[in-house]
Amino acid sequence: MKRALITGITGQDGSYLAELLLKQGYEVHGLVRRVALEDARHRLSRILPIRDQLHLHAASLESFPSLYSAVNQIQPDELYHLAAQSFVSYSFDDSFSTFRTNIDGTHYVLESVKQAAPRCKVYFAGSSEMFGNASESPQSEVTKFSPRSPYGISKVTGFDLSRNYREAYGMFVASGILFNHESPRRGFEFVTRKITSHVARIKKGMIDKLPLGNLDAQRDWGFAGDYVVAMWQMLQQPKPCDYVIATGETHSVREFCEIAFSHVGLDWQKHVIVDPDFYRPAEIHQLIGDSTRARQELGWSPTTTFSELVRSMVDHDMQVS
Repeated sequence: MKRALITGITGQDGSYLAELLLKQGYEVHGLVRRVALEDARHRLSRILPIRDQLHLHAASLESFPSLYSAVNQIQPDELYHLAAQSFVSYSFDDSFSTFRTNIDGTHYVLESVKQAAPRCKVYFAGSSEMFGNASESPQSEVTKFSPRSPYGISKVTGFDLSRNYREAYGMFVASGILFNHESPRRGFEFVTRKITSHVARIKKGMIDKLPLGNLDAQRDWGFAGDYVVAMWQMLQQPKPCDYVIATGETHSVREFCEIAFSHVGLDWQKHVIVDPDFYRPAEIHQLIGDSTRARQELGWSPTTTFSELVRSMVDHDMQVS
């Protein structure tokens, strides 16, 4: 039986990936903060349905000894490094903690594997935010990075660290440059879940307005459940490589609002207000990915359309709001 270790197992991607690996017959381990084990109902909410099938270990990305100890004890065949400070807007407010978590944490994970489990295959979660305002569109694995946020900068550094460990030490380290991927499990701080949760509350008469920033910002949005399949597929290849994972379609925040509100019979223009406070200090206006390599080498392709994704998120929030 293969043994997998997931950092960030309590997050959106981590929960979907854990479910996938269990179905594949893996023994699944996850790293969590100790406080999460003490408050399982809230902090482990996404993995509660499969909690009894998982092996959870207390560790911190900011502590090399705790990461080394966990890797040494578990001896995983595959490690999926998903944990990060991933909210872009927050990275502008506190770039120091973003760099500490995302850069040092990635370094600690890679070094722990190098020292304690060198045959372990590693997946690093990159991001389309690494491209920033790219010089070409769509963006592929050869597109030059030009990050426009502390988060994007931290992910570029993590990507370079991962590549260096692969090239310098012969480790199996693959990076997925994932474009925006959403689901009903997305955190409320992200614009997509902010929209769908507000739609549900507006429909139920609990609130009336939804404040948003740049409605013209465009992203390549896919379903998180599809994207974790690509993560797993990358570590099943004979050689490590880097892959862009994306739908190849771009949609605006305005389009997201139109579909979300119309799904419950509302006119978005009567409820959405533009608030300059929600604009980024350095905006990225369009990101769209070219996932040709992943489609050809991994056989991967998205299965969920943009409209299906938006409607599923609204349906979920209508049930839980």
